Amino acid sequence: MKHISIILLAWLSIINQAGQGLYACKNVQVSLYSSAPIEDIAAKTSSGSSVYNSATGDLMFSVPINTFKFRKSLMQEHFNSDYLESDKYPRATFKGQVKEHPDLTKDGSYPITVTGELDVHNVKQTRTIPGNLTVKGGVVTMTSEFMVKCADHNITIPRLVFHNIAESIKMNVSATYTAAK
Repeated sequence: MKHISIILLAWLSIINQAGQGLYACKNVQVSLYSSAPIEDIAAKTSSGSSVYNSATGDLMFSVPINTFKFRKSLMQEHFNSDYLESDKYPRATFKGQVKEHPDLTKDGSYPITVTGELDVHNVKQTRTIPGNLTVKGGVVTMTSEFMVKCADHNITIPRLVFHNIAESIKMNVSATYTAAK
């Protein structure tokens, strides 16, 4: 955890040197949902962190895998030990760029597209993810909903529970940023 925090702080200082427009969120909310014939699976965390540089469009997210909370403790245990192997691969990350450059001085809702690398289970995939950036009273919020295929990240679902877990997982992300000083 300290290692990732040091990397995030170093990245912040590098980006900060590039100029104004640096925003950070320390409590990114991420939820996942899997609809399957036998049982739906849902989990949430608010332990993610994100940095956004509005001047360059650079965007980074980091989410500790073991902070996802499930309704059933057994689901959480299997998620961490059997599927995501959070001891070996403790974080999911995204590093990319926001294509659009909305005017953050004006209130409004702006559709955005972010292209970059999604790293889950130590497998990097280039992704283009749609989202929404909202500015209200100087507060910047980004939201997105997208699908992640387990197979794309070498997450193996045993045949025994194949009907319990969907092949694609719906992800919802929400981050409210504050200007970094």
